[in-house]
Amino acid sequence: MKALLSVADRTGIVDLAHGLAELGWEVYSTGGTGAALAGAGVPVLSLTALTGFPEILDGRVKTLHPAIHGGILARRDMASDLAELQKHDIATLDLVANNLYPFAETVASPDATHTDILENIDIGGVTLLRAAGKNYRDVVPLCRPQDYAGVLATLREHGSVGETARLRLAAQAFLHVAEYDEAIATYFGGLLDRG
Repeated sequence: MKALLSVADRTGIVDLAHGLAELGWEVYSTGGTGAALAGAGVPVLSLTALTGFPEILDGRVKTLHPAIHGGILARRDMASDLAELQKHDIATLDLVANNLYPFAETVASPDATHTDILENIDIGGVTLLRAAGKNYRDVVPLCRPQDYAGVLATLREHGSVGETARLRLAAQAFLHVAEYDEAIATYFGGLLDRG
């Protein structure tokens, strides 16, 4: 089993990663999250191990890659999807933990510049959550640190997370993304209003 952990809010992420590693999961991560996990002694692999491609544009492009999204979106019950993954040497990803850059908090900061605000619009994270949510039948989508312990306990006890629980987590992921996008639209609308 493979997990992709890439979070802005690192609350609880070390415990989640340790727990997954103890259960035999491979843990993949992006730069900042990966450094935090490695620093805490978690065996973690760089996403480059999956993609063969480095993070680029000062971290603006980290997870937007077919090797990532193919691994999340592949339907495990469709032989054609699995054959395509095999053809392109893409591994399935079974859990995605992501929360988004602190956009609203940055907007609220009196010291934030417009450039600071733009740099806190998450693109890859939104895409990860949407992909994991869409494929909740096969992937555990996590966007809230308060859900980590429950998911880990379920994995320890049952070896997997049930479909109803994954659906609940998918709904939470889509809500998180919708609220995030609403905050961005409100900010841009405000710029036009001040025009």
